[in-house]
Amino acid sequence: MSATLLAGVSDAAAKTYLIVIEQMRFDPPVLTVHRGDRVVWVNRDLFPHTASAMSKAFDSHEISPDASWSYVARRPGSYPYMCTLHSTMRGTLIVQ
Repeated sequence: MSATLLAGVSDAAAKTYLIVIEQMRFDPPVLTVHRGDRVVWVNRDLFPHTASAMSKAFDSHEISPDASWSYVARRPGSYPYMCTLHSTMRGTLIVQ
């Protein structure tokens, strides 16, 4: 198989996961995905939030109310993240 074909097969297998930001928390608080999967954070609160990895692997910056931000997981590992505007809001993205 050619590299292009393999890339197409890989893309077809990728999934999209949703994390809802609501009532000052991330739901689900821990999410396990595979490399190549897309994670979408949707803000259903009345004020902005961020999804910022403590390792600096990803940073949404401010996600406005009723807006979303997505990230494609590329590197395996465990990525604790938080809302930099509300430090008690924490979650973990695990990439296999």
